[in-house]
Amino acid sequence: MEKIEIKTNFVGYPMPVVLVGAVVATRPNFMTAAWITHVNYAPPLIAVAIGNSHHSRKGIAEHRQFSVNIPGREMVEIVDYCGLVSGNNVDKSDLFETFTGRLEFAPMIAQCPLTLECTVVESVELQADTLFIGEITGAYADEQCMTGGAPDVEKIQPFVLTMPDNNYWLLGDHVGRAWQIGKNYRP
Repeated sequence: MEKIEIKTNFVGYPMPVVLVGAVVATRPNFMTAAWITHVNYAPPLIAVAIGNSHHSRKGIAEHRQFSVNIPGREMVEIVDYCGLVSGNNVDKSDLFETFTGRLEFAPMIAQCPLTLECTVVESVELQADTLFIGEITGAYADEQCMTGGAPDVEKIQPFVLTMPDNNYWLLGDHVGRAWQIGKNYRP
């Protein structure tokens, strides 16, 4: 199959959509983010790129704590809204019911079926963003979203962002079990 050259700023495809929470000027603030990934297994580390002009960045840099809230499909409208408006101009502290775990400055969203609280272990200043690497110090899930003691992706119904077409999608069909399906492959 012939390849064609595309723009170099084409980002990974697809990207998980989350709400990142931080305390800024004594109030919880939440922003939509999709540039997020796990970067280490033990200790569990997660990295998120936050634009340097974003309101939440100030709180994360000051307190060195943040939350990652995984919304389900029923939250897509409010999640998109949180990405359209800036905490610099709009108070988003009352949009959600919030709670805290062990960390005082990592507000989590009760309506999200899965939430994580993180302590910043490293931050990397990039040209337009700061890459915050946080250790996951607590994880919380709605009991009805669990199967066999683990979060169930079919019950959570997380969604992803595709770029450059800028669309939200649900995950597709199950295609196989990781670290199992390849055992039958023979070159």
